[in-house]
Amino acid sequence: MALEIVPEWMVNLEDEDVTFIKKFLQASGSLKEMARQYGVTYPTVRLRLDKLIQKIQISEDTANEPYVALIKRLAIGDKLDFDTAKILIAEYKKLGVKAT
Repeated sequence: MALEIVPEWMVNLEDEDVTFIKKFLQASGSLKEMARQYGVTYPTVRLRLDKLIQKIQISEDTANEPYVALIKRLAIGDKLDFDTAKILIAEYKKLGVKAT
């Protein structure tokens, strides 16, 4: 039953992502506090948050443009460098390909 009420953007998040979100909320959104809890620097927590934001945005894009979402997921997961990802997405958009 719980899966029925989980928003679509949360379905594909990993357990560690959900834990990070929970801790972030419990820390009242303080990245400084998150850095203290995780024993890392502020920039490290900021990077983690930025990647999580990108994951959520990608999940929203998937239905509209699954190819672009795939390229973005690969880049975020360090399977593809960002410059190559930008080129692939730009070339794809030039073609005007639409999802069916």
